[in-house]
Amino acid sequence: MDMIEKANQMMNEGKADDAMALLREKAQTASDDEKYTIIDMYYGWGFFEEGIALLEELIAKYPDEGELMILLTEMYIELQKDEEAIQLLNDIKKEDPFYLEALLLLADLYQAQGLFEVTEQKLLEAKSLAPDEMVIDFALGEFLFSIGQASRAIPFYEKVIGQTEELNGIEIGERLAESHATLGHYDEALAYFKALESENPDILFKYGFTAAQQHRNDIAIPVWQKLLEIDPYYHTVYHELANALKEEGRIDEAYEVIQDGLKQDEFNKELYMMAAHLAIQLQKRTEAYTYLKEAVVLDHDYKAAVMMLIELYKEDEQYEAIIELVTTIQDMGADDPLYSWELAQSYEAVEKYEAALHHYELASIHLTHDADFLKEFGYFLSEEGQFKEALKYLTKYLTLEPLDEDIQAFVERLNDSNND
Repeated sequence: MDMIEKANQMMNEGKADDAMALLREKAQTASDDEKYTIIDMYYGWGFFEEGIALLEELIAKYPDEGELMILLTEMYIELQKDEEAIQLLNDIKKEDPFYLEALLLLADLYQAQGLFEVTEQKLLEAKSLAPDEMVIDFALGEFLFSIGQASRAIPFYEKVIGQTEELNGIEIGERLAESHATLGHYDEALAYFKALESENPDILFKYGFTAAQQHRNDIAIPVWQKLLEIDPYYHTVYHELANALKEEGRIDEAYEVIQDGLKQDEFNKELYMMAAHLAIQLQKRTEAYTYLKEAVVLDHDYKAAVMMLIELYKEDEQYEAIIELVTTIQDMGADDPLYSWELAQSYEAVEKYEAALHHYELASIHLTHDADFLKEFGYFLSEEGQFKEALKYLTKYLTLEPLDEDIQAFVERLNDSNND
């Protein structure tokens, strides 16, 4: 058996050290063709340093062989030696058969460095040399799409899709759909998505999302339902599908979808929040409380859930529950002046006026431009007999709401009382 074949067999048997030792030995006496075969094996096995050393020997002997320089470039790229790769590619002459491939590799490298103008120059040069080459049209489309120039990418993708539906694992129709959606061409985008007839969950999600943006829930709902049949672990879709069903008034179905979503993703606070909203609509108040409490457990400063929970407690006149909730989340680091305001209102409701005053004062530090707060705090202070302070806040309120005649009259009475 030839030493190269034997080395390959050893590698397949998991004897990597023996295989490498045999190749190193063979490389010392190998012909140029055999060295190229060994280099190719090194490359395939991931031994790039060894491959580079042997390649450099061949390039020294054949300095104008673009194929060798391309292979060396690819090894440099694998080792993240981009500067060496760029220098090597720029040395390949225009008349070399591999010059076109060098331009494409240079474009990738320059793009990775954020040098987009140079990237485009290299791709357009390649396009001028091979105007009908599909790979170049694809590369131009991908580059322009990646930098947000969808309108310029579309013509290149259209040239590609005329020859193939997929290239390098990319569905060209998907790219066209996304490009049109980015530009607000939703009818074109939906047409491309539909034509794909894809069962790829990512494509189906984008298809549904594009339809939902156009309020085409008649498309979005069945597409997302199909997605969940294919992949029930695609967590992102549950919230979107439930929302689409909710918009269509299909509340029971939306609630069922959210419950399924929570079975798959029990740590998703947004799902709990939507579950609470749907539960309220379905008159499942106890369940709404449960979902909101779970959301707050997951994120003690999830303001939307906290405030909704507070509103439910208010409706049920559970002021002590509000005090316990807000005190707990504040102790955990939640910091919002609205929480202090809610505490003030709740303490006032249970007739703990000293505590209420304390929290009104804390809230007032940040809510000096909130008309509702100023009005409420002013009334509270007047009821507590602190007329001078009440006047300060109510006067400030009138600078924001000068047409409130009731407060104007109330302030006048307070002033009269102070003067007396």
